[in-house]
Amino acid sequence: MNTENLDYEEEQESEDFAALLEESMGKTSRLDIGQKAKATILQIGKEWVFLDVGQKCEGVLDVRELQNADGEVTAQVGDVIEAYFMSRAGGELRFTTRVGSGASGHAQLEEAWRGGIPVDGRVEKEIKGGYEIALPGNVRAFCPYSQIGLRRQDNPEELVGQSVSVKITQFSEQGRNIVVSRRQLLEEQRQTQAQQLRKTLKEGDRVKAEVTSLRPFGAFVDIGGIEGLLPISEVSYGRVENLEEVLQVGQQLELVVKKIDWQDNKFSFSLRDTFADPWGNVEKTFPVGSQHQGTVSRLAQFGAFVTLEEGIDGLIHISKLGEGRRIGHPREVLKEGQALDVVVEKIDLAQKRISLVPAGMEIATEQTSWNEAVSTASGLGSFGELLKASQDRKDRKKKR
Repeated sequence: MNTENLDYEEEQESEDFAALLEESMGKTSRLDIGQKAKATILQIGKEWVFLDVGQKCEGVLDVRELQNADGEVTAQVGDVIEAYFMSRAGGELRFTTRVGSGASGHAQLEEAWRGGIPVDGRVEKEIKGGYEIALPGNVRAFCPYSQIGLRRQDNPEELVGQSVSVKITQFSEQGRNIVVSRRQLLEEQRQTQAQQLRKTLKEGDRVKAEVTSLRPFGAFVDIGGIEGLLPISEVSYGRVENLEEVLQVGQQLELVVKKIDWQDNKFSFSLRDTFADPWGNVEKTFPVGSQHQGTVSRLAQFGAFVTLEEGIDGLIHISKLGEGRRIGHPREVLKEGQALDVVVEKIDLAQKRISLVPAGMEIATEQTSWNEAVSTASGLGSFGELLKASQDRKDRKKKR
């Protein structure tokens, strides 16, 4: 039998007995190795900090864990800190804030491995398959690429030289073979953040977010604890064709929560809702009969869309183009990106639609609906009929 494992088991049995005795006498809950606890500082000595951890016995912490680079203690009596339970011996409860803040060796690293306690480290260099991490006591460990973060690193060399907190996931050959994971700690932090968000987050809230990836249909964003989608339609009141022209990975944004679905873990956000709705003053800015210069943004079978300002587009129906002659498509007389002088003919605030005519053309005196505006006097049909006819033509071409 492995004597090392036997010694450890005997030590655990002794500690288990002491813990049960302590719990029965003090009527306190048992502390497990690696458990995080809130502790109040009772006294600060030259070597040890004494803690009230809600147990019958006091806890102790190496004073070096609370010292800065100049050796000055950064805490004071009465402060509440978070510490991890390391071991129980002789009625003494040993705690640490993180292995590495004080002196460390293989024995303490092994305790950190068994208890799941975070360890301070430094990314030394890239090696095959991952990174070499320097742990306390000049101990070397390996961290695979997949375990260095929550997402794949586009520039892995940027992490070299950074200090990180990791968990030891493998400890063998008496500490000569150590594997660590930073990802496990980050995932635990996200779970804690998500639990807090579940209690407080609601639709309509404004949140800080980071863009994590871009897709043709939108951007994935992280608000710290959960990741969700910023649809391309929610980026701006104007039409966005290419997200890469307005957003980039790593960009910080302020967003509005649009939808929360904890059951399926689906969340959506809006950037445009953080801006004032341009349609709020459209009747004052673009009154009926007023002339403006716009830009042709899109050409369709039934007419041309013209952008008057960001988020405000109007439609010139095909029947109003061609200067009196009949045309088959707006592209015969216009092209996208072209500057064009137009006159506001009608406004439908409820549907957020504006009907336009080219400057110089007499505007209609009767108020008609949008559907009537997109039908032609020559019997081309309604908007829906035009779309159906267009699709039918495409289908016939495919059959050929």
